[in-house]
Amino acid sequence: MLTTSLPGGTWTLGGLTVTRFGYGAMQLAGPGVMGPPADRDGALAVLRTAVELGITHIDTSAAYGPTVTNQLIREALHPYPDSLHIVTKVGANRDPQGGWPPARDPQSLRRSVHENLETLGLDVLDLVNLRLGDAAGPLPGSLADAFETLADLQRQGLIRHLGVSNATPEQVAEAQAIAPIVCVQNMYNLAHRRDDELIDALAGQGVAYVPFFPLGGFSPLQSSVLSTVAARLEATPMSVALAWLLRRSPNILLIPGTSSATHLRENIAGAALSLSNDDLAELDTIGR
Repeated sequence: MLTTSLPGGTWTLGGLTVTRFGYGAMQLAGPGVMGPPADRDGALAVLRTAVELGITHIDTSAAYGPTVTNQLIREALHPYPDSLHIVTKVGANRDPQGGWPPARDPQSLRRSVHENLETLGLDVLDLVNLRLGDAAGPLPGSLADAFETLADLQRQGLIRHLGVSNATPEQVAEAQAIAPIVCVQNMYNLAHRRDDELIDALAGQGVAYVPFFPLGGFSPLQSSVLSTVAARLEATPMSVALAWLLRRSPNILLIPGTSSATHLRENIAGAALSLSNDDLAELDTIGR
């Protein structure tokens, strides 16, 4: 059994045990998640530091760069330790303007899965999330054709586990009717709590919930309540926000991103912050 000193302990994604504190690789690409990093050696160092600190859950996508973060992960960490599990997503491409046009037709999905396999240097992907909606958030509509394509690739042995990203509760249920899912990856943080009911329902099913933009995304979380609690605890607001997420539900897995090994260590230390019941009650007023 995997043991870790990282905050939050571990969670099992299907048959894969991962640390609840993981790492999101998106910020390793260049500005706008396009092109190579300004500091390639620094990017490689962040990845190696993550594994050295015991992180066993790295989130990436061939769309980041495109392919930049996958190539960095392969250069830094391949051959991968048995304990390390790399999660990727498909369902969007990049255009020359840095946009994220959808790519959820069967041909595009198959091409994306093989691109992830090739750029990561893997024979099978541990977990693939189907990205839905658009940059503004989830959109209603059936995912059946796209998710059935991924389920077919899973039956072929190219994918171990499936998940969905940027999905509505109805799309989560639709996916589960097609094939088992082990995680949902949606936007969620102290100030954006649209998925509260979904998180609780997934926890009851043993399905992980992975919030992207756990610290607010490209605009960091701003809240006078958060700042007040952080000042009282002599901590940073971002530390409090991460610690709150780990306390929110045991099925929440964190993948905060950074391009700095020092910042990565700070995020880990921050997530380990102890919050009292009074702190939690005060923080709960932010998103409600």
